[in-house]
Amino acid sequence: MTNNPTQLTLLQDDIRRRYETLSKRLKQVARYILDNSNSIAFDTVASIAQQADVPPSTLIRFANAFGFSGFNEMKQVFRQHLMEETVNYTERARLFRQTATDDSASSPESPVEILNVFTMVNSQALQQLAMQTNPDQLNKAVKMLNEAENIYIIGLRRSFSVASYLVYALRHLERRAFLIDGLGGMFTEQLSMVNPKDVVIAISYSPYAREAVELVELGAKRGAHLIAITDSQVSPLAAFSDVCFVVREAQVDGFRSQVASLCLAQTLAVSLALNNTNNGE
Repeated sequence: MTNNPTQLTLLQDDIRRRYETLSKRLKQVARYILDNSNSIAFDTVASIAQQADVPPSTLIRFANAFGFSGFNEMKQVFRQHLMEETVNYTERARLFRQTATDDSASSPESPVEILNVFTMVNSQALQQLAMQTNPDQLNKAVKMLNEAENIYIIGLRRSFSVASYLVYALRHLERRAFLIDGLGGMFTEQLSMVNPKDVVIAISYSPYAREAVELVELGAKRGAHLIAITDSQVSPLAAFSDVCFVVREAQVDGFRSQVASLCLAQTLAVSLALNNTNNGE
């Protein structure tokens, strides 16, 4: 990874810095652009507008707000960045799906076709996770977990399976890990004992669970350290986190996978186990 910021990096930093000052419509564009940098280079303006749920004219206003004469000029920044990369996982996954749909003798809705597509896109998501996860952030997260007196884990709705796995893995490492599941509506009560010596792991993806965001804010007010696993650089969890992992899961026909998130969770648990072994525990 180069220490010199690219034009795309500078643009993304500027978008993140100004995000809260943007109008509601421009925030929609900002979020889509931050979360889909690979596909921006290839998609049409009409397609991007549809995916971001804004009129095409809003894309032009967004580009103008960041010093470009039009949105196509802004797209050139993304194209140039991709030309300098060795692999484009988003485009490869799209081409695979198109090939499977066009050439397969069976229906793309058949179980075998669904398996093939999920296998391909999950493979790309895992490679993207490995390439985009900051090693320093991983090391910091493992250190925080190693020093924590208690570890509280929040994961509601589709995040529940990842949170449950983390509790299972951490308890096998003889860590004081607690799942905040809100049984009986007691979300706040379950987190009432959190203190600055503890770590809260929060897992939430768009649309973010309101209870998860409120609990993260509560943990931050009590001085606990926070590790966030989420899907966007402008996730409401990111603002409170000491470490924030942005995981882009594979998606097929509206069904989102959990493979990359579980891989990250397993990485944290196994790294903590090896850290304990190296320290003679």
